[in-house]
Amino acid sequence: MNRIAIAFEEARRAGRMTFMPFVTAGDPNTETTTQVLLALRDARVDLIELGFPYSDPIADGPVIQASYTRALNNGITVQQIFDMMTALKDQKLPPVLAMVSFAIIFRAGPRMFAEQAAAAGFSGLIVPDLPAEEGEEMSEIARSCGLDLVQLIAPTTTDRRTEQILAASTGFLYCISVAGTTGARQDLPVELTSQLRSLRSKTKLPLAVGFGISSPDQVGTLEGVADGVIVGSAIVRQAAEGKTPDQAAKNVRILADQMTAAVAKARPSLS
Repeated sequence: MNRIAIAFEEARRAGRMTFMPFVTAGDPNTETTTQVLLALRDARVDLIELGFPYSDPIADGPVIQASYTRALNNGITVQQIFDMMTALKDQKLPPVLAMVSFAIIFRAGPRMFAEQAAAAGFSGLIVPDLPAEEGEEMSEIARSCGLDLVQLIAPTTTDRRTEQILAASTGFLYCISVAGTTGARQDLPVELTSQLRSLRSKTKLPLAVGFGISSPDQVGTLEGVADGVIVGSAIVRQAAEGKTPDQAAKNVRILADQMTAAVAKARPSLS
């Protein structure tokens, strides 16, 4: 059992959901990202999603797109992200997953990228634009490197594509709460519950919900039908409002503490 599976299993045994915040690597520099990652560790989050900035993201809303632009304008590179993570290997971070475009992986070479990610301390890959025909091969490569391959399922995903994703995914399923891009929303769609119940009948993988989750109040609506929540834009916004790395970390810690308290009270679907 790898670290991602252990994180969900420990939460399940405790009768609670997991919390996974999203952080943009290099926004606006790796010093800030490092301080934010350590603050999330201290907040005892279950997992962390670390975004690799990309010039043409397909699923990210304006907040995360802006963070990618800031990082890229300041010269962030894939190697710098790997170096940052390598330097943090002794800091006892929770499992960290790379949210990375397949274009970046393809440019480096899928096996080379997976090997470098594993060596740097990543526990898994989330590839939002992974082509269906590449899913099985990428899953095998990730598994051989000790990484989970997590894929996204949207409300618009066809039954056939869902079957392909279920066959190639490990770790957990990243369930998109709404059709569209990332971003904080006030309310979650009522049909999300039925979508999650349908997925639960098809797989034993944990179900983590992202896109639109922004506050502790929304966690309760997912109790009993999801196993984890993912918060992206709200975390990125808090980090961006900090004028220094220390202030960015403090801002993120406040929201992370609120979210960890909320998921501690929410029963997962696998309980």
